[in-house]
Amino acid sequence: MTDYGIHCSHEQIPPTDLLNAVVAAERAGFDAAMCSDHFSPWSERQGQSAFAWSWLGAALQATNLSFGVVNAPGQRYHPAIIAQAIGTLGTMYPGRFWAAMGSGEYSNEHITGEPWPRKDVRNARLLASVDVIRGLLEGKEVTREGVIKVDRAKLWTRPEITPPLIGAAVSVETAAWCATWADGLVTVNAPEEHLRAMIAAYRDNGGRGPISLQVHLSWAPTQAEAERIAHDQWRSNIFPPPICWDLETAEHFDVISEHVTLDEVRKVVNISADLDQHITWLRGYEELGFDRIYLHHVGQDLTDFIETFGAKVLPALR
Repeated sequence: MTDYGIHCSHEQIPPTDLLNAVVAAERAGFDAAMCSDHFSPWSERQGQSAFAWSWLGAALQATNLSFGVVNAPGQRYHPAIIAQAIGTLGTMYPGRFWAAMGSGEYSNEHITGEPWPRKDVRNARLLASVDVIRGLLEGKEVTREGVIKVDRAKLWTRPEITPPLIGAAVSVETAAWCATWADGLVTVNAPEEHLRAMIAAYRDNGGRGPISLQVHLSWAPTQAEAERIAHDQWRSNIFPPPICWDLETAEHFDVISEHVTLDEVRKVVNISADLDQHITWLRGYEELGFDRIYLHHVGQDLTDFIETFGAKVLPALR
């Protein structure tokens, strides 16, 4: 049976409000949660970007949900520090935490002042970072030279249950690559044919563990309000790679999205005031074979979404 969770977008919602929302989501019947890990939002209209790792400690303490985070080790974060963070949360909340690993976006990573590498170099850096994190979580003393440098690092606090390291992918090629090293896969909603191909690429190449989907959606009591929310909050997020990887600031995203239409937003956000339509969309994703589906209402006020989907959508799906 597919688990239905909530996605917590730090780029859109202040951390205290987001904590209150995830507590409400558990009460409403959501099974799990995941969150982003950015330094910058994709738009000045979104206007937030709290530190995910501080928030995760509070959210895990305040609920009994499982939590995941999508992280990009290698530039903004040294992988030894990420291993320590994963190890600490895994020790405090056994079996409830996972971390997805991606190659990052320049809008978050440029703050270090270091050059933004080519995609192939970023992938190599990610794989080296995963190797460091796994070694440390296994209790090894790790020293590395090359794209990631480590000197005699050792984790002194390690969890009994090692948190999974999940691969984050949006392309078929990356899904196949993740199968070589990841404990699971997470992606975002896309056309059915593309999602089928991603699942097949991961499984056919030996991919293990759960496959998860983050679904961008916009719901409101009226269609006009659902459309307004989606266009206001998510029109800066419609651009495929490499554009979304390589832009530098929220201002840049706002400039290139100035003339994005609602129809373009519909291609990446499920927009409807009709709950039956959302149920149909979500059942379709479940039938594709996703083990976990995380719902991301792209609005900045999650109260009505959580209450309504908890009362009417989640029971219908189950």
